[in-house]
Amino acid sequence: MSYIEKPEILFYQSLGELFYAIAASDKVVRASEYNTLKRMVMDDWKIYEEVKDFYDESVGYQMEFVFEWFDYEHTDAQECFENFCDYARAYPKLFNKENSNLIIKTANAIANAFAGKNKSELIMLTKLKLVLTEINKN
Repeated sequence: MSYIEKPEILFYQSLGELFYAIAASDKVVRASEYNTLKRMVMDDWKIYEEVKDFYDESVGYQMEFVFEWFDYEHTDAQECFENFCDYARAYPKLFNKENSNLIIKTANAIANAFAGKNKSELIMLTKLKLVLTEINKN
């Protein structure tokens, strides 16, 4: 039986940064993209609900907080994406196949939330899949 490291708050914050990067890749974050993330946190990320932060809140909501903060600050999408990739490569044990599939599912849903995927989103999604595939091979 293999040991899978339990993600901590930084994991979810990093995901928030990634999902913001996907939404902001075309320079505009739309309400539908943020609402899609909120829905997915409630519906799909509940598997991690037992993990709590300092205030006894589900850490999955960290994704929403970071997404919203970066949007407020108009943070550079490409820089956020690269930060996520650096984090994923530094902590590959956190990115098993199950997590990776859910990350890709969430990223695709955000990209599809407003008028389908555009070129900048498609490029970022392709790079994301490559990074997660690379991590899962090791």
